[in-house]
Amino acid sequence: MPAQRSLMDLAHDERRDLAAYLRTLSDADWQAPTLCTEWSVKDVVAHVVSYEELSVLGLLQRFARGRIVRANEVGVHDFAACTPAQLMDFLEVHLRPQGLTSGFGGMIGLVDATVHHQDIRRALGHPRTIPAERLERILPTIPGNPRLGAGRRIRGLRLRATDVAWQHGSGPEVTGTGEALLMAMTGRRDSLDELRGPGRARLALRLS
Repeated sequence: MPAQRSLMDLAHDERRDLAAYLRTLSDADWQAPTLCTEWSVKDVVAHVVSYEELSVLGLLQRFARGRIVRANEVGVHDFAACTPAQLMDFLEVHLRPQGLTSGFGGMIGLVDATVHHQDIRRALGHPRTIPAERLERILPTIPGNPRLGAGRRIRGLRLRATDVAWQHGSGPEVTGTGEALLMAMTGRRDSLDELRGPGRARLALRLS
């Protein structure tokens, strides 16, 4: 059996795939909305890279400027003057996460890039299948992540992926692909039509 690949390697691969996809987009696509409220494709890409070169002091200053909860918006604002070409150049220099996104062995970078990759693709109508290896490493980390708010959305429900080996919780069941469950757990209503089971209505209400 081959050795399990590191989270950092998986994060690198996800960012590489994201960069390759972004290279196919038109100028109009870069200005299009995404599943992230009020963020365009350009804004989402700015967010993905906005923590890469921050020192500890820089990170603390950003949290202070954004009063912690709006630190992401501060990062997007800081990169607002960059063109799509400049953002692409920056992303491709930082395919391997650094700084904050390298946290937990690269897990922060892996989750962030995967979810936001889908935020862009789903909004533009460009679906893809996330590699199972990445999904199976990401899904167990989502329910307990306080920054993502998944715990309150899925409390009292049993989630079961139909395409990868993952299930979580107890209660009325919600089934679907690992990607659809990932997007729902992170607050995206877009995937609800892809989910089934007696717990779906409760999850949909929480996502409203």
